[in-house]
Amino acid sequence: MVKKLDILILRSFIGPFLATFLISLFALTMQFFWLYIDDFVGKGLDLSTLAYLTGLVAITWVPLALPLALLLSSIMTFGNLGETFELVAIKSSGIPLIRFMQPLLIVTVLLTGVAFLFANNIIPVANLKLNALKYDIIVKKPAFDIKEGVFYDKIEGYVMKIGKKDKDDSTIHNVIIYERNYNLQDNFMVAESGIMRISKDQRFMEFELHNGWNYQENGSRFSTNTEFIRLGFKNYKKEFDLSSFKMNKTEDSLFKYDPKMLSVRQLNKAIDSLGNVEDSFYKRSNRELFSFLPFVKYADSTWPAAKQTTVKKIKSFDNVIPDSLKMVVFDRSLSTINSSKPMIDLMSNDYINKSEMVRKHWIEWNRKFALSFACIVLFLIGAPLGSIIRKGGLGTPLISAIAFFVVFNMLNTFGEKFAKTGETSVFAGMWLSAIVLMPVGFFLTYKAMRDSQLFNKEFYFRLFKKKPVIDIIKNNKINSQQ
Repeated sequence: MVKKLDILILRSFIGPFLATFLISLFALTMQFFWLYIDDFVGKGLDLSTLAYLTGLVAITWVPLALPLALLLSSIMTFGNLGETFELVAIKSSGIPLIRFMQPLLIVTVLLTGVAFLFANNIIPVANLKLNALKYDIIVKKPAFDIKEGVFYDKIEGYVMKIGKKDKDDSTIHNVIIYERNYNLQDNFMVAESGIMRISKDQRFMEFELHNGWNYQENGSRFSTNTEFIRLGFKNYKKEFDLSSFKMNKTEDSLFKYDPKMLSVRQLNKAIDSLGNVEDSFYKRSNRELFSFLPFVKYADSTWPAAKQTTVKKIKSFDNVIPDSLKMVVFDRSLSTINSSKPMIDLMSNDYINKSEMVRKHWIEWNRKFALSFACIVLFLIGAPLGSIIRKGGLGTPLISAIAFFVVFNMLNTFGEKFAKTGETSVFAGMWLSAIVLMPVGFFLTYKAMRDSQLFNKEFYFRLFKKKPVIDIIKNNKINSQQ
């Protein structure tokens, strides 16, 4: 049953949560554009493409923006309640901290479910479309823009220079055009003036040149007989193909095999199809290396047990081989090793690649649950922290939230890198932030329930008063002199 206390806390929480969520989403989206700004500048992207790109980027950051928003908004909510002494009134009426945290905890659990559904069903599709669009933008040529007095070489097969452009940006003067020619020299054309425009279908750039010359030299590099041609013209029309400047749409299926584009069900299916790497490569090594190591078939099944009792230990393998056969045995061993090494190297590379692929699938599988569960972890930190510091607004809560979120993000980054390199298990790496921060949340909750002075500067000021500190120093001096 919803009571007035629950309604009060929910009303105090909704406003800060929505505001901090939008701010967090905006900041994380800007991080993407700061990273790829060099690839997007000068591409002449239209507003619809930019809006579509921004929407896809924002969607991919939702699972990370939710925990940050919950952390900051919970600190602000309980900080505001503490600053206005509403927490004191609630506690004085006999209501414990856990009770008035309960409605927000239920909301956090619901948001955790929403975050998981978002990460499982929407994020893979958004990542798929984002990667395809990002690839199209990056490989797209810069927007067509010829500046005065600068050689322009973005049109394949041509280099051109315009001496001056009129204010209409269409009338041009002192035009020089070099056309690539794989004979003796490149063809080039000069004109006093002309008109530059784009065709109606946006496929060609048209130069209508006036009063100029066209120079060509024909012949072979291996012959002294060449032909130099100079043609004068009053009006000449030249077209340049602009199809390379258009952004071509890449099919989404090109990126669909990346683990980031898969849901939990698809990841389970992919992991199952990859199978057990160790068992499969153990069987493969026995099968592939059997022809190179024929002595394996003579191994006795009881040899390991017999080795413990009856087999005599020797210091060196040379003691077993007669002197007359040593050279033959060593030559055959070296030949066997050299013939089997390429196969062993190939199997080793396949094993490493397949192990990394399985690890990447497990990383993405755990990421969907770990980031969702982070909502609960950061709420358990934010709510008691806000009730302890008792400060509202965006000052102290923002600093505290940034500090804990930086720690959370660093643990996530380090854990993922450890999991990718195999230094830790995938579970330990991807859940490192939750493992470390969950005890911190319980500790802060414990302190908040007992009205701890953990972040009260007056408490520490009273604890270390000036006079007792001076007395301690004086006593130490007296003791040292004695």
